[in-house]
Amino acid sequence: MENAIKDLRAERGWTQADLAAALGVSRQTVNSLEKGRYDPSLPLAFAISRVFARPIEQIFTDPGAAG
Repeated sequence: MENAIKDLRAERGWTQADLAAALGVSRQTVNSLEKGRYDPSLPLAFAISRVFARPIEQIFTDPGAAG
């Protein structure tokens, strides 16, 4: 799954540690999310959506989905 977390974080001038604190996860988790090595749980995906005030569909995309 691809995501826009790094771009959204950068738009706000946040570090990975800042985002991690807002989400209640480790900085390493944020790093893994940004690099696409880790797909978030549904509760974490909703938390990310709330933090960035964007629908989940604007943050996460399935590159294999027909569009």
